Amino acid sequence: MELNNKQRELCKENTQDFSSLKALFINCTLKRSPEVSHTEGLLKVSKSIMESNGVSVEVIRAIDSDIAAGVWPDMTQRGWERDDWPNMFRKVMEADILVLCSPIWLGEKSSVCQRVIERLYGQSGELNQEGQYAYYGRVGGCIITGNEDGIKHCGMGILYSLQHLGFVIPPQADAGWIGEVGPGPSYLDEGSGGPENDFTQRNITFMTWNLMHLARMLKERKGIPAHGNQRSKWEAGCRFDHPNPEYR
Repeated sequence: MELNNKQRELCKENTQDFSSLKALFINCTLKRSPEVSHTEGLLKVSKSIMESNGVSVEVIRAIDSDIAAGVWPDMTQRGWERDDWPNMFRKVMEADILVLCSPIWLGEKSSVCQRVIERLYGQSGELNQEGQYAYYGRVGGCIITGNEDGIKHCGMGILYSLQHLGFVIPPQADAGWIGEVGPGPSYLDEGSGGPENDFTQRNITFMTWNLMHLARMLKERKGIPAHGNQRSKWEAGCRFDHPNPEYR
């Protein structure tokens, strides 16, 4: 995806090293590949900015995989014949940045996006090496497209879910584009105005840089400091304002 002049200039002027970062975009369109996804058209702007700055980026179209409904790590152990989620979860855990991307349907994020969030939730109780919840130290954002109102509503729900599960949300962590309400051109359609829309391009640019900056800061500091937020110690009866009786 070709960047505009402002976006290219920001990449050219950058002095920060983001080459150690990995980003995962999960496109929650309802269209299987290779059908054109307008949501993917917008996410490619963010992807191009990241790749121009050395970030390793992967894009997954969730509907191309068999993601079982449920909130358990592997739903084949709950009666489902197939579940591709464990492999997708591995990619989530390998990434420093997770961006959930969804179209709007009836004012809401797609059913595919909701399923991905539910599967993320199913493993949010796992712990990292510090005894914190599994997603600590990662940053999250979202991208929304459609032909009806609801960008902020969808973004609100997605970003709340991500932060509740343990992701860190930077400022301006959402971006989106909607055409004229009702039937009409979508983002990639000729004459839509989406790729030229300054408001949309500004927001997706700010979102992308904020995701990279915060992910880099967290990685350099080895995540969120592990004090007062360790479930393993809480369940052991530790008081964070008092010495652990186990070590007396």
